[in-house]
Amino acid sequence: MAYTNLREFIKELEKSGELKRIKTVVSPDLEITEITDRISKAHGPALLFEKVEGSEMPLLINAFGSKKRMAMALNVENLNEIAAEIESLIHIEPPESIIDKLKTIGMLARLAKFPPKMVKRAACQDVVYEGGKASLNKLPIIKCWPKDGGKYITLPQVFTKNLTTGQRNVGMYRMMVFDERTTGMHWQIHHDGAANYRQYKEAGQRMPVAVAIGGDPVMSYAASAPMPPSFDEVLLAGFLRKESVPLVKCKTIDMEVPANADIVMEGYVEPDETRTEGPFGDHTGYYSLEDDYPVFHITCITHRKNPIYQTTIVGKPPMEDCYMGKATERIFLPLIKMQLPEIVDINLPLFGVFHNFVLVSIDKRYPYHAKKVMHSIWGLGQMMFSKFIIVVDKNVDVQNVEEVLFRVGSNVDPKRDITFVDGPVDVLDHASPLLGVGSKMGIDATTKWHSEGFQREWPEEMEMPEEIIELVNKRWRKYGFESFELV
Repeated sequence: MAYTNLREFIKELEKSGELKRIKTVVSPDLEITEITDRISKAHGPALLFEKVEGSEMPLLINAFGSKKRMAMALNVENLNEIAAEIESLIHIEPPESIIDKLKTIGMLARLAKFPPKMVKRAACQDVVYEGGKASLNKLPIIKCWPKDGGKYITLPQVFTKNLTTGQRNVGMYRMMVFDERTTGMHWQIHHDGAANYRQYKEAGQRMPVAVAIGGDPVMSYAASAPMPPSFDEVLLAGFLRKESVPLVKCKTIDMEVPANADIVMEGYVEPDETRTEGPFGDHTGYYSLEDDYPVFHITCITHRKNPIYQTTIVGKPPMEDCYMGKATERIFLPLIKMQLPEIVDINLPLFGVFHNFVLVSIDKRYPYHAKKVMHSIWGLGQMMFSKFIIVVDKNVDVQNVEEVLFRVGSNVDPKRDITFVDGPVDVLDHASPLLGVGSKMGIDATTKWHSEGFQREWPEEMEMPEEIIELVNKRWRKYGFESFELV
């Protein structure tokens, strides 16, 4: 069953021993970050701070901070269950004709079989503050790291619409608090929110924006998911929760928001107004630099009775956002394989902070196949930011990083097997020579063939016969290692 609100999720976390209530008064200025960072690095539980200085609202953090909790948020035992369901819908067959393509479109449409439903009354509007009564000062917004430019809203569901088509987009963009009714809107140039903004900017029109916090955890995840521009993240949320997402009209702007959210901010962005935003302690472990971004003006704040403010911090992994990234890796793998059926598995390791490393195994079928896969990945949406792609054979477990690195050491001739390309990189990549533009590297760690110019004989890999492996497995299961006897 889908969660109807954030409290239901918290209840399940607590029942599973995955949540700790903090009853001591804590400061939102760095102290919550220090506590949460220690808990994250120790692979500890979600934290519910019940008494935050300066606010009457409790604060939830690290709710998605493990594979188990991320799966709980999406109502599954294991994230691979979602991937298996998507795989069964699309069958991962490359379309060979127009008819096949139409079938694929139909299969994708089945992913959206739980469209949102409109409701007239919603818990997220139990309490309404309009105009001058709307104030961010009521929220326990945290300052994450010492040199941050200010306090930040870090887990928002940002709702915008395409000016021409009216297509909804939900993204997750950090929001630096300027004062009680204005924030920055940090949508990077490659993201859909920024694309929608450019339309309003070119038309010289004010852009309506709504921001939801909390509610069903599925919506928070959906806001972070790298969906195609034409696919509504609310449809993804409906598919994941197996129920339609209830939406309600905003009070002061033409926008719909999740009815079960805890807090909603309504407002607008002016087409030509920007303000310096940053620095911000980012998921790379470094501060992202100051830059100019649009300003979000708040016209109304609504919330449910007794709301809970949900937030997160980012920094050197492991952190909560890492597990949201791993969920995306598992859920979107079938869709990647639909485009590249030769892919067996992918691993975006936590230390790669989403875009630095991609480990991929393939069913190699022809010379230079690994290089083809590298370039194809660089052409897939936000995968274009992948700085290092390592390709291995299908028998290599890419979830085992040491095994992958062993293959790099054993199978790679650097001059022959490393490919460099120039192109767009994540704007948070501080090592690139220009903002958002740099170089990327692909490493072909597959077995080399004669048809790829390898003239020597590739050595045979040492492997034990299956019957010996099974014999030892039987003995091992019966006696265990300590009492193992060859009798």
